[in-house]
Amino acid sequence: MLFRSVMLEKTIEAYFVKRIKEIGGVAEKFTSPNKRAVPDRLVLLPSGVALFVELKAPGKKPTPLQLSDHNKRRALGFRVEVIDSKEGVDKFITELKI
Repeated sequence: MLFRSVMLEKTIEAYFVKRIKEIGGVAEKFTSPNKRAVPDRLVLLPSGVALFVELKAPGKKPTPLQLSDHNKRRALGFRVEVIDSKEGVDKFITELKI
C-alpha cells in the first residue's frame, strides 16, 4: 500500500502563527458567531496593520461562500489573503517587509 505525505491545513496554520509571532505580530483565530465562512486568522502587525488570512490545505480553494466574504472585506478596504503552503506563508512574510 502506498502512503503519501499530505500537508494538513492545521500544519500550515500552526506554521503561519509561528512565523507571524517571529516578526512581532499576532495571528488570532477569527470566528464570528452566527456567521460562517469568515477567514481563519485576523493578523495584527506592529505597524498598526490588520488583515485577514484564509489558510487551506495544498491545492484547496476557498468555497463560494468564503470568496463572497473575502470580497466584502476587500470592498471595505481590508487585505484578505489565501495561503495553502508553508512556501506561501514564507512568501507572504517576505512581502510584508517588516
